[in-house]
Formats: sequence, C-alpha cells, structure tokens
Amino acid sequence: MSTLTAKDFVTDQEVRWCPGCGDYSILKQVQTVLPTLGIPRENIAIISGIGCSSRFPYYMNTYGMHSIHGRATAIASGLKASRPDLSVWIVTGDGDSMSIGGNHLIHLLRRNFNVQILLFNNQIYGLTKGQYSPTSEENKITKSTPFGSLDHPFNPGALALGADATFIARSMDRDPKHLQEMLRRSHAHQGTSFLEIYQNCNIFNDMAFEVFTEKGSKPEEAVFVEHGNPLLFGANQDKGIRLDGFKPQVVSMSDYSADDLWIHDEKDIYKAQILTRLFDNPTSDNHLPRPFGVFYAIDRPCYEEQLHAQVAHALSVKGKGDLDKLIAGNETWTVL
Repeated sequence: MSTLTAKDFVTDQEVRWCPGCGDYSILKQVQTVLPTLGIPRENIAIISGIGCSSRFPYYMNTYGMHSIHGRATAIASGLKASRPDLSVWIVTGDGDSMSIGGNHLIHLLRRNFNVQILLFNNQIYGLTKGQYSPTSEENKITKSTPFGSLDHPFNPGALALGADATFIARSMDRDPKHLQEMLRRSHAHQGTSFLEIYQNCNIFNDMAFEVFTEKGSKPEEAVFVEHGNPLLFGANQDKGIRLDGFKPQVVSMSDYSADDLWIHDEKDIYKAQILTRLFDNPTSDNHLPRPFGVFYAIDRPCYEEQLHAQVAHALSVKGKGDLDKLIAGNETWTVL
C-alpha cells in the first residue's frame, strides 16, 4: 500500500460551509490525521446525520453516508456489526445527536461498538438558521426563543458518562495540535470513543467559546488534562486545581507544590464525573477553568466482537441453523 497524505482524503466537491466556520478546521485536522493511521481509504466509512457538520462525508475521499436526522449512530452500529473490519467514524452535531438522536446516542455508548463519535458542538442549530439547541445556555436569545431559552442544557460529557461510555474527551476547532492528538486517541481506543469538539458558528453563535480559544484568555480559562499529570493552568502555569474532599479548588502554585494537586487518572470514574462538571455553576470566589483532553478511558468488550463470538459459538455447538425452528422457539403445541 502506498503512503497516503492529507491530499488523498480531499474530494473534488466544493466545501459548502460559511466562510470562517469552525468545520473547516475540523475537516483539515481529520484529513491530516487519517493518513497517519495506516488504514486504506476503502476500509474507512464516515457516517453522518443531518446538520452543517453532516456534510462531512462529501468532503472526505472515503466511503461514507449522509444519512437520516439523528440516526447516524444506528446506521453506523449496523455497519460495524456487519463489517467489524471497517474503521467507522460518526460525524454529528449537538442538535443531530442530542435532540432527535439522543436515544440512539446513549444506546450506542452503552453497547460500546468500536466506532468514533465526533460531536461538533456549537450550541446552536446552524443549518436551520439559528434556533437554540439542546446545548444552548439558559436564557439564550435565538430566533426560536426571542425572550430567552427556558431549557436547561445538556452537558455532553456528563451525558456520555451517565450512559457508561468507555472513552470521553473534549477538544476545540481552534487548537489544531490538540485536536489532532484527540483524534488519534479516539481512534486508538477499542470501543466507542466520544469526542466533543467545540466548534464556532460565526453566523448564528459567533465566539461562543471565545474565552477558551483566544490567546489572551485561553491560559486562564482552559485546563488541559493529561493522564498522570497534575491539573495546572495559567499563563505561567502558576495555578492549579486540588481536591478538597470531592470539591475542586483553584490554588496558587506559590502556596502549593505539584504533588498537592489533583493528579489526572483517566480510569477513575469518580474523578471523571467531577471533571465533566468542572464548568457547572462556578462560584465567583472559586472560578474553575474548562477542561480539555481525555477525561475517561477504560476497556470493555466491544459489542460487535461479542456478537460474532456468539454466532460462532452457536454454529460450533449446533451446526447449521434451522430458521424455522429458531422462530418457533422451544414452547410450541399442537391444536387439535
């Protein structure tokens, strides 16, 4: 097999996103990372639902399907079950996956198919022109909520953790290096990887994540977690996060050492629950930065592996199956 490059994953289709959309950056990073994974293009499938992000398969020179609203997870599950040898990527948005597709999403996560979910979260409905989405903040003024949204928003990471996901991570469109690393980690995970990507919609929700992406505020507002390392942040890494019991607390490194801080452990489900909620209801005297990186990663058998093992076992025990007997079951009787 010849060595692939990013250009090999570019199609002849005109990219039809608004100029300045964060989707361009995500597309570029995916096209940069996929050639490094050593997978033939014919063994890669990208499945999307409906939304701005879901145009993704048109722009990737792989197999793919622009499917049904909210149902990309279901279609991808069927594909992986029938073709476990394929590398299956699901591209979806906060509306597509967390509203109409919410039920399919949580069941895919608990089943743990070996697929990658890329959730583009811009906290708005972009394709349908600016209505509030399941991740829009409370009191959000939009075309569908002129007096402010009354809905309490979903926390995607916490939702995934509640559905027993085996891999949960977060990155952003405006940090290419970090996003590339999270894409590689997602692919390396054996099971369903859930990667939330903060994506700027510069038309309907511009600068929603400005404090995490801008050079002046990013060091103070974002903390990048790495397994085995302390939670440090700040322009000069002069701040840290320690746990006071189960309560995260921002401290000055002039008063504490790195050994006193919260040491990140990707396999600790209890700390992962705290980590996914670090940004919920911050208090003025203990303002917490937003975490980015791999929050949680554990091993659990993949659904498609167990499925094929079960079929192989049934065939080895009973030989060629009899469909009529299978349908009839064990409880039958004759009516005279």
